[in-house]
Amino acid sequence: MDGTVLVADDDRTIRTVLTQALTRAGCKVHATASLMTLMRWVEEGKGDLVISDVVMPDGNGLEALPRIARERPGLPVIVISAQNTIMTAIQAAEADAYDYLPKPFDLPDLMKRAARALEQKRKAQVIPKIVEPRTEGTDLPLVGRTAAMQALYRLVARVMNADLPVLILGESGTGKSLIARAIHDFSDRRTLPFVVAQAGDLAGAEGPSSLIARARGGSLVFDEVGDYDDETQGRIVRMLDALPDPAPRIMATTQVDLSSLMEAGKFRQDLFYRLGGVTLAVPALRERVEDIPLLAEHFLTRAERDGLGLRHLSGEAMALVRSYAWPGNVRQLENTIRRLVVTSSEEEITRAEVEAVLGNQPAVEPMRPGGEGEKLSTSIARHLRRYFDLHGGNLPAPGLYDRILREMEAPLIEIALDATGGNQAKCADLLGINRNTLRKKITDLDIQVTRRRKLM
Repeated sequence: MDGTVLVADDDRTIRTVLTQALTRAGCKVHATASLMTLMRWVEEGKGDLVISDVVMPDGNGLEALPRIARERPGLPVIVISAQNTIMTAIQAAEADAYDYLPKPFDLPDLMKRAARALEQKRKAQVIPKIVEPRTEGTDLPLVGRTAAMQALYRLVARVMNADLPVLILGESGTGKSLIARAIHDFSDRRTLPFVVAQAGDLAGAEGPSSLIARARGGSLVFDEVGDYDDETQGRIVRMLDALPDPAPRIMATTQVDLSSLMEAGKFRQDLFYRLGGVTLAVPALRERVEDIPLLAEHFLTRAERDGLGLRHLSGEAMALVRSYAWPGNVRQLENTIRRLVVTSSEEEITRAEVEAVLGNQPAVEPMRPGGEGEKLSTSIARHLRRYFDLHGGNLPAPGLYDRILREMEAPLIEIALDATGGNQAKCADLLGINRNTLRKKITDLDIQVTRRRKLM
């Protein structure tokens, strides 16, 4: 790598790590904890690449992007942020940031992206569009730092203004409608109507034309399209084949895998291919357990802002919330948190109060698309397919084999440790490996056993 990199982050450790890594790679580095200093360097013509945090002591890195674009057209900016929401990804894309990574980030991955940005700058001067970041919609409960959610956010940001239909797949309560709404609200169609259609809206000869008239070139969403009967599906096909100009953006949501329905003869093939321009798979909450505390805090903050009172979960209460299956996904979690805020008599919500609320809810097991008797290999294959689907038409980064094995190994050991109460001898026996091997893997994979036991 060759070039000068400007690093702006209020975390001294991150500045040090990035400075050392970039310097070893052959770059010159200027690092600062001040957005004002970063902008002075940019105005002075310094730097071939900017790596900037969002929240800085003296400003917001996202809000500085249009100014950087005006001062230095073609200067690539990589945004890093601990604000792990869909809004961060969307705002970064709107302001034409070169790339966006959530914290904690993978250093080798960041270095590869930095190298590509420097190489691109050398080959061509790209004039970025000037877009002032918008702040509306920042309260969307689309929060998550897990890899699956971050990949989803990036894909949403990329397809916002693409002239392609979007199919949003996920269990009930995962936030499919929120994803559809975000795509509309942050797209070029945001001033036009957003229409959600049910099967009944397509009934009769006037149903399809009425929907098109209501949408008026905005966005038209077919809600839970997998539940539509064959006659309704046929109406949609004929409607999509005769869309006026300007045509509305077509989106659809579904809880069920339409390809499986199609193979079973329960969903029209011609409709499947008309709706599936881009598929966005929204993971169930149990598939992103690390996001549960983040979401719980988000809903507690929202409840306080709504005047319901200031509350926080005790450590034991949060551990119970984190370990619950949440068959109703994010919607169930939000409703539970709001109920706890209202019914709790003290500022700290106790584990007993959480148990009381969860005990009154139906003991429903999470959905298992493959069925109760599904083989482990089939379940793994389904998740790997979803991982590929989250990249849209692009392939994942090279080195997938080792990365998948590494990412499966760490949670396997963590879950086994949880199941054995942190007893490493029992855990090693459960896994069928030597205890010394287990200890080495805990060290190599940086599994924080003691701290994790407290958090759990």
